[in-house]
Amino acid sequence: MNTKTLIATVVCGLLIAAPAPAQQFVPSKVDVAFNRYYTHGEINAIMREIARAYPKLVKIEKIGESRNGRDMLVAIVTNSETGSDRDKPAMWMDGNVHGNEIQAAEAVLYTLWYATKEFGNNEMLTSLLDNTALYLLPSQNPDGRDYWFEHPNTPHSSRAGQRPVDNDGDGLFDEDGYDDLDGDGMITQMWVRDPDGRWRRNIDDPRIFERVPADKKGEWTNLGWEGIDNDGDGRINEDGIGSDDMNRNWPSDWQPNHVQFGAGEYPFSNPEPRAIGMFILDHPNIAAAQSYHNTGGMILRGPGADYRGSEYPPEDNRVYDELGRVGEDLLPYYNYWIIWKDLYTVHGGFVNWTAEGLGIFSFTNELWTSGKYFQEDENRPNSEQMMRFRDLLQFGKDFTPYTEVEHPEYGTVLVGGVNKWGSRNTPTFMLEEDSHRNFGFSMFHADQMPQIRFGEVDVKQLGDGVWSVTAEVRNDRIIPTRSGLAARKGIGRNDLFLCEPGRGDVVAAGMLESWRDTSMDEVRHEPHRVQVESGVPSRGSVICRFIIAGNAGDDVTLRYLAEKARDIETVVRLED
Repeated sequence: MNTKTLIATVVCGLLIAAPAPAQQFVPSKVDVAFNRYYTHGEINAIMREIARAYPKLVKIEKIGESRNGRDMLVAIVTNSETGSDRDKPAMWMDGNVHGNEIQAAEAVLYTLWYATKEFGNNEMLTSLLDNTALYLLPSQNPDGRDYWFEHPNTPHSSRAGQRPVDNDGDGLFDEDGYDDLDGDGMITQMWVRDPDGRWRRNIDDPRIFERVPADKKGEWTNLGWEGIDNDGDGRINEDGIGSDDMNRNWPSDWQPNHVQFGAGEYPFSNPEPRAIGMFILDHPNIAAAQSYHNTGGMILRGPGADYRGSEYPPEDNRVYDELGRVGEDLLPYYNYWIIWKDLYTVHGGFVNWTAEGLGIFSFTNELWTSGKYFQEDENRPNSEQMMRFRDLLQFGKDFTPYTEVEHPEYGTVLVGGVNKWGSRNTPTFMLEEDSHRNFGFSMFHADQMPQIRFGEVDVKQLGDGVWSVTAEVRNDRIIPTRSGLAARKGIGRNDLFLCEPGRGDVVAAGMLESWRDTSMDEVRHEPHRVQVESGVPSRGSVICRFIIAGNAGDDVTLRYLAEKARDIETVVRLED
């Protein structure tokens, strides 16, 4: 099946698998609006309500608490009537690793809400929850999220965790952060008149500041974000709340703070990554991972650093490329990129740990992109275009009018401009569409986790009381049962191909390259229990031959066990 066919399958399955009239509106047992944002407490309450409404599909597990005591809840989503979540391939999904990247949590919450309401109505999503499991954590950084809502912030602040840190080395902690000088509940820009300044105000719209040419003089100087020198060291806003970056605190390629700012004291030093890490390590059935961030419109995958590229085998790169290119089709204005090559170097990142440390096929999606503002294939909108968007579609909600404020150091300054809602977060009227498109990509990713089955099985009598049983196990999905990286680094348990005669013994066994092979790669120890180190490949198969000492009419049980796929079993009879 080619990529375009797969895309059509996904779209049809997600959108029109059921009769059209029924699909126009499938009500949920829990009403959730996706044209607004929620606090962490509200998200947890919604998760619990959905779990109560769909007890056969959802179980809520508290995996830990944030540094400031907020519950971290994972929704375990699967059809419990078709088996335990641990017996199925699973996708981990989270968001909001950076506190200000709020729409990431809504995208995860949307997944929980939409998948549960569509179960039993949509054929593809019903099959998905019958055969796989989802582990959903809306916010990796609940303290940072709530601080962003509850306090004056810029679009970019409240990114880090809440561990107090002495950023300026004066022996004090978090003593010189932002100051809301105009009292509007936002942190915006400060400007001061300056005859030698490098900025001027737009003649048609004075809300817009423009840089002047190098050979000209302006009228204004930008002083940065609102603030004063709270600790008297001559600097402003240099020691705000927190500094550990939750996306730099993971074990794979972790580097200390002087190499990777925000790394924390050591891998898993923060309680939030540690709780997540313990859950993931306790669930080796996780075959796919999706972490949601903002902004930029990107489908990112590892490696995070160029020198880690050699760890990714070609067969893994092909899997990533096929999944990522489908994502580009489903997500307009998004680019499928490699983290270090197309964005910047990241040491100790979450998806680097899941991919490089655990062999899980992992993506980070940056959820918002400037191309979505006007739905046009063009470069980033200029200042005039953005002001039109803010005026005509946002009705001024994301722009604070300039006011004069007396500053203790700079005198009269102008304070105002784009506020914390104005650049990184998806406008609320567009939130549901972006959440749904990312949900579609992630469900495609989840649907491509390995699904194995027995293919051809051949039984032959080789002599008196001696038989060969040759069996094929097929994987119809893009993701293999073991990534090439996991096989190369010995991560996790090898797949196992078991042959269990009701009577008699397995005296020899080995893997075949193809059905045409007359010789096999002999297993010298425990021939009834063949370890398949490379697993079942992407849209491929493995073939194993067992030589059995037994009698005609004996039953033989064949089983294939894989950490990242549902175990399968079949019974054959020794007869020609």
